[in-house]
This record gives sequence, structure tokens and C-alpha cells, in this order.
Amino acid sequence: MNIGLTGGIATGKSTVARMLVARGAALVDADRIAREIVEPGQASLARIAERFGAGVIQEDGTLNRRLLGTIVFADAEERKALEAITHPAIRELMRERIAALEAERPDRLVVADIPLLYESGLQHLYEGVMVAYVPREVQRLRLIERDGLAPEEADKRICAQMDIEKKRQMADYVIDNSGTIADTEAQLDRFWRSLHPGTVPL
Repeated sequence: MNIGLTGGIATGKSTVARMLVARGAALVDADRIAREIVEPGQASLARIAERFGAGVIQEDGTLNRRLLGTIVFADAEERKALEAITHPAIRELMRERIAALEAERPDRLVVADIPLLYESGLQHLYEGVMVAYVPREVQRLRLIERDGLAPEEADKRICAQMDIEKKRQMADYVIDNSGTIADTEAQLDRFWRSLHPGTVPL
């Protein structure tokens, strides 16, 4: 079985991913693949420099993520331009890795960690979708504390994604991350038992 794991910025999706891996799932991380495809020498990095200017490339040849982030989060058209470059490359590499993991162990849950799963219309590619959820105000406060952003910048980044309440309504599985770590663990134990009846949580 495979599922897509998504959420919103600062909703604790990475925590949920780690907990699923601890229970035996295999993880394919879209963020990690997104970093791979823009490493020096990759075709996607060259296309980004061509579209957004040489200023987004640092002296050592790596991508200036902070500068590019400032550009694309401030302008929806610029964000779409970036996604048109990166998303096809990310999807292709993810498909390859998921297929390899499923072939290696067909009985293992494969989790595709994709921040913009719904925004990119990818939910139909997976057997189910799990959303890591917190209410929007909690999401905003966590983002400000974690990344040190001004409130207005945090709001921009949240608004650049689909509303977390809509994602919650669309999901097959919802993990509420607004409580304690123990609360999240308990929810994932219930999910894991539903897939593997008779097993004892780790």
C-alpha cells in the first residue's frame, strides 16, 4: 500500500513522517527530491537561473533558496513559473523511487511526503491521503517561532498553500498535531493497527 502524506507549512508533517518510518514504513520525501534536482549541474537548476536570473545562484554554484523563496512567495505567477520547472522533475523521480520500494517489499507501507499534494492535484496517484493538521492560528504561531518570520511574511506563506481546513476535509486520514507528541503517537498507533490488525505498536 502507498499513501500520500501532506499538510500545511508548520503543521508537523515531518514529525508524522518520522513516526511512520519508526513503525516500519518506507518514506519518499518530495522536499529531499526537490533539493536533489536543483543541485549544481542539474537541468532544473539551469532552468531556474534562466527564468529568475543569475542572482538566484550563489558563488559556490548552489541555489540561493532564501532569495528565490522571497520572489515566489510574493507573486503567484512567479511561484507557478518555478513549479512548472520543478514539479515534473520531482514527480518523475518520486514515481521511480516508489515503484522500486514497492517491488522490493510489496507488504510494506510506502509514504510519499508531498507538501503540495493537493495543490498539485496528485492525490489520485495514491491509495490514500493522510493530512498532518493543526488549526490555522497554531500553524501561524509555529511558523513565526520556527522560522523567525514577521507575522505578515508568515501569513503570505500560509496563504500560498491551500487552506489547511480544506485539506483536512479532503483527507482519508487526519492526524491532529495540535496536542502533545504522545497524542500524535496514539493516533498513528490506531492508524497502524488498522493496516496491520493484531500488531503491537512500537
